[in-house]
Amino acid sequence: MAESHQAMILPFGPVSGAKSADDLPANDLREQIRMVEAILFASAEPVSEKNLLDRLPDGADLGNLMTELQQAYALRGVNVVKIGGNWAFRTADDLSFILQKEAVDTKKLSRAALEVLAIIAYHQPVTRAEIEEIRGVATSKGTLDVLMETGWVKMRGRRKTPGRPVTYGTTDEFLDHFGLEEVRDLPGLDELKGSGLLQSQLPANFQVPMPDDSDELTEDEEPFTPEDLEELGLLSPMGGDE
Repeated sequence: MAESHQAMILPFGPVSGAKSADDLPANDLREQIRMVEAILFASAEPVSEKNLLDRLPDGADLGNLMTELQQAYALRGVNVVKIGGNWAFRTADDLSFILQKEAVDTKKLSRAALEVLAIIAYHQPVTRAEIEEIRGVATSKGTLDVLMETGWVKMRGRRKTPGRPVTYGTTDEFLDHFGLEEVRDLPGLDELKGSGLLQSQLPANFQVPMPDDSDELTEDEEPFTPEDLEELGLLSPMGGDE
């Protein structure tokens, strides 16, 4: 694996004598591309832009580097993709079928879980009561637990209303699984109707909300307190945040 990858990056051209990022000229585009490539290849998880910049020479133009690297891999078996604010190598979409035999057979989500996931994705941040209002039926805590166990849904904070209900939102794992760069890439009204997921005849005032998955809490949300973290089971056994 390592040998084949080394052969694949040779066209970018190595710079001899470089021992660290500080040894490289700030404008050495080829070597910086190789550095980004190596970081992404070695990481089991998508890498944040901050992490990349911390490992590159001062003054590196990350936007330009990622554009160049994406173009270099555009026609390869793996592509460079952006997931939220992170970057990773992923199998090219048109080749995913050859890996189906390697895929882990997972249990399908229930219809209720899929409905709740869709509501959270489009309406986040949203509370359990708000989910129930949209669905028109009660939502069990077990359904939300299943979605959080998949890693697709997370607790964001507390709503600034009586009772301080928990607000929920989607994660980068959700984006990664569904092949989205950001949650705004979810299909809109016309796309949903065109795919047959919505009836052609809809109420005149029917709208599909513009989703927003910013990690920043909204004006009507507040962060968890230490007591909240303990109550919700979000503390590690040592007492620190997970």
